Amino acid sequence: MPDRKHAKLFELFNEIGIIEQLSRASLEARLPKGLIAPHFTVLNHLVRLGDGRAPIDMARAFQVPKTTLTHTLKGLEAQQLIEMRPNPEDGRSKLVYLTELGRRLRYDTIAAMGPDFERIAEGVDTAALERIVPVLRDLRVFLDADKNRALARSD
Repeated sequence: MPDRKHAKLFELFNEIGIIEQLSRASLEARLPKGLIAPHFTVLNHLVRLGDGRAPIDMARAFQVPKTTLTHTLKGLEAQQLIEMRPNPEDGRSKLVYLTELGRRLRYDTIAAMGPDFERIAEGVDTAALERIVPVLRDLRVFLDADKNRALARSD
């Protein structure tokens, strides 16, 4: 039987997981046919961190095999939402760039979620949500750094 601290942490991660599933379903309901949450995640990543990302670095960030990310990128490229350009520092590799269509699709998807966000704002204490965002961000930063430390230890 886990101790109280471990049980509380499990409860937290369980709630986060359920929220992720529910929010993913809501997001996917707003995406154009043929696109799923991983596609949107790539678009969002490129907006947040900037264009010109190497696929291998993105695969590491998303913690997926490079082949999985390559499949996702091919789908986005086929829909002209991203473009792959040669890496000027290494002619053997490519970098990922958002197209204007990709930027617009991300923006339009977020705007389409407006009614969902309104319902949430009516049903949940948004001031409380604003207070927990920094805590969740700190947790994300810790987990990301901890993952990188664990990877460094295993090398």
